[in-house]
Amino acid sequence: MLLSKEAQLTQNSYYEASVDRPAASAALGGRISADVCVVGAGFAGLSAALELRAKGYSVAVIEAKTVGWGASGRNGGQAIVGYASDDAIESQFGADDARRAWNITVEAMQLIRSRIAEHAIECDFVPGFMNLAVNEKKGRELAQATIDMQKRYGYQMQPIAAADISNWIASERFHSGSFDPNSGHLHPLKYCLGLAAAARAAGIHLYENSPVVEIIRGKKPLVKTAQGEVSCDFVVLAGNVYLGAYGKAVAPELDKRIMPVGTYIIATEPMGQQRADALIRQRSAVCDTNFVLDYFRPTADHRMLFGGRVSYSAATPFNLISSMRKRMLDVFPQLSDLEVPYAWGGFVDITMNRGPDFGRIGDNMYYLQGFSGHGLALTGMAGKLVAESIAGQAERFDLLAKIKHHPFPGGKLMRTPALVLGMLYYQIKDLL
Repeated sequence: MLLSKEAQLTQNSYYEASVDRPAASAALGGRISADVCVVGAGFAGLSAALELRAKGYSVAVIEAKTVGWGASGRNGGQAIVGYASDDAIESQFGADDARRAWNITVEAMQLIRSRIAEHAIECDFVPGFMNLAVNEKKGRELAQATIDMQKRYGYQMQPIAAADISNWIASERFHSGSFDPNSGHLHPLKYCLGLAAAARAAGIHLYENSPVVEIIRGKKPLVKTAQGEVSCDFVVLAGNVYLGAYGKAVAPELDKRIMPVGTYIIATEPMGQQRADALIRQRSAVCDTNFVLDYFRPTADHRMLFGGRVSYSAATPFNLISSMRKRMLDVFPQLSDLEVPYAWGGFVDITMNRGPDFGRIGDNMYYLQGFSGHGLALTGMAGKLVAESIAGQAERFDLLAKIKHHPFPGGKLMRTPALVLGMLYYQIKDLL
């Protein structure tokens, strides 16, 4: 069901239209051996593979489609410090552990920068991120959160007062905000393809168009596809909502811990550099503070990339381009003359508390999921932490694995309707 809904979202992606993909790697055939088998060639899986290879492990990466086909190649491109919701961290951890968890996300941005430099990845990285409030009440909440962040974590963001907001963004929609110079944005598919190229150069075996159909667990797990299998010592599951999409669920105990949520993006025609520069100071990425939020940024070729509409039922909106264009014009009515040639979407995995869900199944199978739409930066660190753990330094992985998660209520048949009803509550709150 998920894949049938996905097919209609992949046909008109600006990201795909603006890259030259290399020829796909051969599908897995026959039986091979590796120290570690990584399932999923997105940010988390490729990061884990690179870190493990650097530690001397032999690694095979198994990808059901092609590199970056899922959320890693279709997201909004915003790389942001922090978690989708800090509540999961702050409500369950003491002050010291919460700060250590926060610092992992700060390191995540450093990791992106270092990988871009080390592997010469051309992915249009631009520093700067603005978080903006749409009214006075939300502005007060954001200002207080900015102060609290400095006190708890020593992380400095620049407040943007209501009187100064017009100097930061050419929109009357926003009341006030904050600016983070450390976060930023990039072309996610270019970055993902760059990580894959670095993995191949490092001697990592990458197999595309090879959906995993079964994992036989044990001291030496066996990861099976339709035409091949990998015998290994460790498995890293980095497929998120797609792990059970190709037949029998390979890890059914994980299924109830996350939900697929559809998210959608449009990209305008190019508007020219001067016009694009005038919209957003420093060409930063932008996100509002609503629960059902809008996020947007200029691209390297001077388009406006705008995302925000979500589907908690996994059903693609019927009037996707027109509805997304209307949301964009609510922010930037001055873009009404621009055509919208690209509209696409995909599914992100969310947890009940919006905290990341990392852990182990048995002693030798790891999973990385639950990035909740905030994973461009954190996925890289997820791969680094799981590699540390496999190599015997599990402290940081275990810190995030301590986050407690509740399954979505209602089982497979009722959890989507229950979530839809729950989201209606938050949509109403956004209007207040």
